[in-house]
Amino acid sequence: MDIFLSEKHKIVRDTVAAFARQEILPIAGDIDEEQRFPWEVVEKMGKLGYMGIQAPKEYSGAAMDTVSYIIAVEEISKAAAALGLLVSVHNSVALYPIIKFGTKTQHEKFIPDLASGKKIGAFCLTEPNAGSDASAIEANAVMDGDHYIVNANKVFVTNGGVADTCLVFLKTDPGAGPRGISVIIAEKGTAGFVVGENENLSGMRANPVCSIRLSDCRIPKENLLGGEGRGLKIGLAALDTGRIGIAAQAVGIAQAAMEEGIKYAKERIQFKIPIAGHQSVQNMIADMATQVESARLMVYRAALCKDRGIPFSKEAAMAKLMASETAGRVCDMAVQIHGGYGYSKSYAVERYYRDARITRIYEGTSEVHRMVIARSVT
Repeated sequence: MDIFLSEKHKIVRDTVAAFARQEILPIAGDIDEEQRFPWEVVEKMGKLGYMGIQAPKEYSGAAMDTVSYIIAVEEISKAAAALGLLVSVHNSVALYPIIKFGTKTQHEKFIPDLASGKKIGAFCLTEPNAGSDASAIEANAVMDGDHYIVNANKVFVTNGGVADTCLVFLKTDPGAGPRGISVIIAEKGTAGFVVGENENLSGMRANPVCSIRLSDCRIPKENLLGGEGRGLKIGLAALDTGRIGIAAQAVGIAQAAMEEGIKYAKERIQFKIPIAGHQSVQNMIADMATQVESARLMVYRAALCKDRGIPFSKEAAMAKLMASETAGRVCDMAVQIHGGYGYSKSYAVERYYRDARITRIYEGTSEVHRMVIARSVT
């Protein structure tokens, strides 16, 4: 893969990889078991620019390209997927829409704290009755003088338990269907802003996923992002970018699982030789290596399209589909190589296996991505 990377990208990779090994990997198992958000590590990531990878420098960002972003997400996810998820969602579907669609006033108000990691961002779209069908959202906002009165019940909000700045999708014109959907930036601490209990999830347990409810919240009209009725456009643009990040996360999980599988196969002796010498295990290792590299190439292609200003919706969907499905297969093979030990929490592959499963669901299910891809080629 090095032949495709510039010296700058190699430096980013090596720097983030070293940080992940030193600061994240030693606590990865504990924060998963304890379902604990590691503020001490997140604060360091903020200081290093990981929370504002693509934000402008004038707003405390690192001003790096999309390839640098996916490299960082992959390396962090390789150590702890829950923190890769934090970085991906914070940068791609919380911060990026404000950068792209926000006013100068909104830039000055929100970007510096988000880009520096002083505040955490979240993307609030999913509701109990609205997931893949975003047009089914029931959240609403009614204008009252210089404020909107907002009522919403959002569920499965990634970063939700620690988020300060939330992009909330709602209807400002219920009679206009999808064209009546808008986005309002809601801030924790506003009267009526209620954070629910963290979900007890199978994987990604160090990320505080929860519900967020807004009950008659008065939010200034200047917090409206991009104008009324532009919510669907903003959401699709954010999700295209977010899918690249989640694809990179899935590659990081798969790479970690593959490395653990190979390491164990070299150490485990059966029939008087390491199991890495048995053809059935060699076949799995070969399949893992090929699939991981293929997925990574698709992620890089999508990132390059974005950096070059080329439409990338199809490429992002392909990368997310390929990478998430690959993560599931590779983690399954890594568990199989470990045998009974692979089903034990004493080995990291058990965690990778749980973490990989959700990558086929959030930021668009595999079924939705197949729909996007099919429509783009027919």
